[in-house]
Amino acid sequence: MQLIDVSEHADGQRLDNFLLSRLKGLPKSHLYRLIRKGEVRLNKKRCKPDSRLATGDIVRVAPLRLSEQTPAAIPGASLVQLLESSVLYEDEHLLAVNKPAGLAVHAGSGLRIGLIEALRSMAGEGQFRELVHRLDKDTSGCILIAKNGKNLKVLQADLKQKQMEKTYQALVHGVWPRDLHQVDVSLQKHQPHVGERIVTVQVDGKVSLTRFRVLQVFSSASLVEAMPVTGRTHQIRVHCQYAGHPIIGDSKYTFDRPHDFASVRHLNLHAASLCFRHPVSGQALTVAAPLRDEMKSLIERLGEEKRR
Repeated sequence: MQLIDVSEHADGQRLDNFLLSRLKGLPKSHLYRLIRKGEVRLNKKRCKPDSRLATGDIVRVAPLRLSEQTPAAIPGASLVQLLESSVLYEDEHLLAVNKPAGLAVHAGSGLRIGLIEALRSMAGEGQFRELVHRLDKDTSGCILIAKNGKNLKVLQADLKQKQMEKTYQALVHGVWPRDLHQVDVSLQKHQPHVGERIVTVQVDGKVSLTRFRVLQVFSSASLVEAMPVTGRTHQIRVHCQYAGHPIIGDSKYTFDRPHDFASVRHLNLHAASLCFRHPVSGQALTVAAPLRDEMKSLIERLGEEKRR
């Protein structure tokens, strides 16, 4: 029999997520079966997977046998140093980070460690860290992390109700028309292979809307600002492709790569800023992430070529 005390870090967290993070090796289906049979109790009472926890609650779990787990991956010194230098904002309630391009937000599909696992390791045993939203592995920029379950719930509710404003910068192929201010085609997600996702424009897909603004125009490329109103997988990337101006370095959604950018291997998409309401104070906050050096250098090179 296990008795697990709920600390303030897990206040507001769902019961199933709370237990899955602590009972390593327990399949989700098995956990739901235990809850359904009453072998998991919350303050001595039957409960549901989506029951919300509060500080001081006691979760009782019947005896069970867990499979042996591979020890959690520990971030190397260079990754720790990089993430420490990438903090944009931090207080006792939340953390905003300028995510490096090439770092997945979480482990999986052959990856032992991602951003959230690294941040949890850096925070120490028993500290709560959870993603409020996600970014593609190859997208850099602002990402928000909650430090307790209650704040996570508030921030994700604001996100769902479109109370957060995300602004991206994308370097795209060709000259973006100055009168093209939005793309609103529906999108459908497919999974042709395990661990692979592809998104296509489909009439019966999910409604999707991205607003665009031209920032700079070069001879063979444009720097645009993208503001997603909806939050679909790969939304900005597919909407740029649909507009006829795929993002430079996007091998998944660029079918005819111009020779000028054949050597560019990284996605030139950056989450530049994030405006949101603080989950405790209610204060309006804006965090901004500077462009990574590689993307900044490419923009500078294009500007020099245009001036010649």
